Amino acid sequence: MAKLINEFRRAWWGVSQPALPLAIGFAIACLGLSTFARWLLAQVRPDVFFTPYFPAVVLATMFAGYRIGILTAIAAGAFGVTVNFGETTADSARIVLLVIYWGVCGVAIWGVEHYRAIAADQRDISRRLIEEEEYRKLLVDELQHRLKNKTSTIHAVIHQVLAEQPQVWDAIDRRIRALAATDDLIARVDGTGCDIRDLLRSELEPYGHVRFNLNGDALFLPSRLAISLALMFHELATNASKYGAFASARGFLQVSWTVSNERLSITWDETEGPPVENIGKPGFGTKLLNSALRSFDGKTEISFFRSGVHCIMQCRIPAS
Repeated sequence: MAKLINEFRRAWWGVSQPALPLAIGFAIACLGLSTFARWLLAQVRPDVFFTPYFPAVVLATMFAGYRIGILTAIAAGAFGVTVNFGETTADSARIVLLVIYWGVCGVAIWGVEHYRAIAADQRDISRRLIEEEEYRKLLVDELQHRLKNKTSTIHAVIHQVLAEQPQVWDAIDRRIRALAATDDLIARVDGTGCDIRDLLRSELEPYGHVRFNLNGDALFLPSRLAISLALMFHELATNASKYGAFASARGFLQVSWTVSNERLSITWDETEGPPVENIGKPGFGTKLLNSALRSFDGKTEISFFRSGVHCIMQCRIPAS
């Protein structure tokens, strides 16, 4: 019984074609129910011969395909002509109604079969997309594992080389750990999202807790937006460590954010950094900052003041 129910469910959802006995049994059941409905209707209108059978034809076609639908339509027409409830008898008018009924059934069967084919194509596409997504996740997990191993190897090699230079090692160690922390965070938020404060702390804490201040309410970021912002924060923090606030002993970073009408505005403000003298041509980092939020109907405005970078990021917050 469980096997039969499972086969019926799979056929009804269009996952597989039902066995011929099941398809015929379903069509007979639909015809029986339609005949019963016709008998009930005959208590009021005995001259309704074919209309109650129309749902049976549609359901049989939806369940088992156009062949069973055609057989159901033929059988329903025969029932409508030969089976009488009351004193009505078959006449020429009923034959005309039969022809009209079969014509309407033909159109309905074609329409149902057409959408069955579309649904089957969509299921195949969905199945392939699911398989590709699973394969992508497998590759990403493997790449993340290899990236961790490479980062650990680089970390160990540099530590051995700089074993007698602890001050240099401490500065490099923080940078390597920041890179590793960002990679781990991006891996974690993929598909889940995270809070913006956790995202910023993961990137900025390696430079020292007293070097930055975060100002804003708790805000959960959907995964796609969180990944884009993680890449942008990493690029800004890297630039700050090379040329901006984190490259100066007195440098300080203020990051604040607000939300209004489902739009997020983030301000990245560096102060007390080294004077910005010359601004070169836009590199990969600048192009990343300018383009990362376009898919979220956003934009980035970067200003280079003498005390450091002032960056405003604005975007729409997508639904979780």
